[in-house]
Amino acid sequence: MVAENKNKNMMQESLILETRRAESKVNIGKSKGNEESKAEESSSSSSAGSPPSEKLRSLSASPFIDGVASSDSFARDSHHFFETADLHPAPSTLITDDQGGDYPPATGFGDAKYICLLESSKLWAIAGPIAFNILCNYGVNSLTNIFVGHIGDIELSAVAISLSVIANFSFGFLLGMGSALETLCGQAFGAGQVDLLGVYMQRSWIILFVACLFLLPLYVFATPVLKLLGQRKDIAELAGKFTIQVIPQMFSLAINFPTQKFLQAQSKVGVLAWIGLVALITHIGILYLFINVFKWGLAGAAIAYDISAWGIALAQVVYVVGWCKDGWRGLSWLAFKDIWAFVRLSIASAVMLCLEIWYFMTIIVLTGHLEDPIIAVGSLSICMNINGWEGMLFIGINAAISVRVSNELGSGHPRAAKYCVIVTCVESLLIGILCALIILATKNQFAVIFTASKEMRKAVAKLAYLLGITMILNSIQPVISGVAVGGGWQALVAYINLFCYYVVGLPLGFLLGYKTKLHVKVEQASERMRKWGGQEQNHLSTDMNQTNIYITT
Repeated sequence: MVAENKNKNMMQESLILETRRAESKVNIGKSKGNEESKAEESSSSSSAGSPPSEKLRSLSASPFIDGVASSDSFARDSHHFFETADLHPAPSTLITDDQGGDYPPATGFGDAKYICLLESSKLWAIAGPIAFNILCNYGVNSLTNIFVGHIGDIELSAVAISLSVIANFSFGFLLGMGSALETLCGQAFGAGQVDLLGVYMQRSWIILFVACLFLLPLYVFATPVLKLLGQRKDIAELAGKFTIQVIPQMFSLAINFPTQKFLQAQSKVGVLAWIGLVALITHIGILYLFINVFKWGLAGAAIAYDISAWGIALAQVVYVVGWCKDGWRGLSWLAFKDIWAFVRLSIASAVMLCLEIWYFMTIIVLTGHLEDPIIAVGSLSICMNINGWEGMLFIGINAAISVRVSNELGSGHPRAAKYCVIVTCVESLLIGILCALIILATKNQFAVIFTASKEMRKAVAKLAYLLGITMILNSIQPVISGVAVGGGWQALVAYINLFCYYVVGLPLGFLLGYKTKLHVKVEQASERMRKWGGQEQNHLSTDMNQTNIYITT
């Protein structure tokens, strides 16, 4: 009875203090006369009982305005959340986020099961719509290639090269720059400072727009760049024309990515899925109208691509302005304040992602110079395509875990962050193992989807075991990457990527591919280095799969 009374008193004393800017959820687990509980109260009161601005300052001495931590300072403290998560004793009743506090340590199977179910529901509520949105965006690129393919082979090669090399490069760089918003918006939302999200989004708009200006020469001079990479003259010239025509699409990303991260930080991801679906359906109609009815050819495909890209970006902005009143308070001059600190975090995020993209592009180029490059690149393309479709699901998981970790750390709930990482790792690993088993069970059949060539199918079957291993490793990597982004560790991960990809991965790939005559297996061997990288998995590599066969033309 005494224990029950204590539990009741403890639950009655748990309060949720929430105001527009200054207050957030509070974790109170008091037990009078208990020295251990007093120790817990003193250690947590500085973060859980403080206003959000003080809470964030307690996590780090931030160079950013309004008390939100920078990547370096926040990372130093959030690095210890796994170590500090179990320092507090557990109340006898499991407290959840809905009750305004952090989890106590799980003391039995019942607690573990409850946490697993709760975290799974939170994870997939975010990951599912994001994965569907990514699938729709990937479909926009694929449909563009499909419609252009009916114009002619050279046109298809030109569009494929343009989208996979030039557009993917800028896509990855801008996506990386926008990923800084995942850290900052997630922390601010978790701490209850929702009104800051609009300021950060506007700041990211400015930075990404300037980044687009720096990327502009790559689009304007795409033809000589592609010729330098060894493309045929006629394909390079046609691709250069198409690349110039899709410049508006690049600038749409400067609006798209920050707005997307703004919504993700608040778990408002359902609207992203609907916008993606409507854009995909609309894109089909526009492509048919411009290419089949108006006979505009390649120019029609480019215009349709631009319209769809801007449609997605503007639809997201309309939703933010009309239905996100807490986070959007109108345009603000604060977006220009302390912008350099924001740029540093954005650059670290971009470098982290671009190192992966450049690595994949280099691997494809190296593969194209092996003996029998058509079979080598073709079989590699099929394997990467399969891996890419699996990767779309893990992109959603990556974004979801980033949101969960940043929200919980911003709220001062380190144990909740720890538990959501554990649950996500286990579930992702199980998904990866299932995908690998399916590949191994159908290793002699699944290539039929892509090719009728028996020789190509045999080459793919030989790679099936390495592909299965890669899929298992890739199931864990996005989780670690999402944790890094949520905790603000982008700069550290960029150094790790640099070492793993370019000091270990590429030299090992060159040695295996050219000296030991293992040929295309080099890519799969190098791919396994990803498990050390911790970089954000993205669907850029899957876009490249459509065009690998043309790299060797």
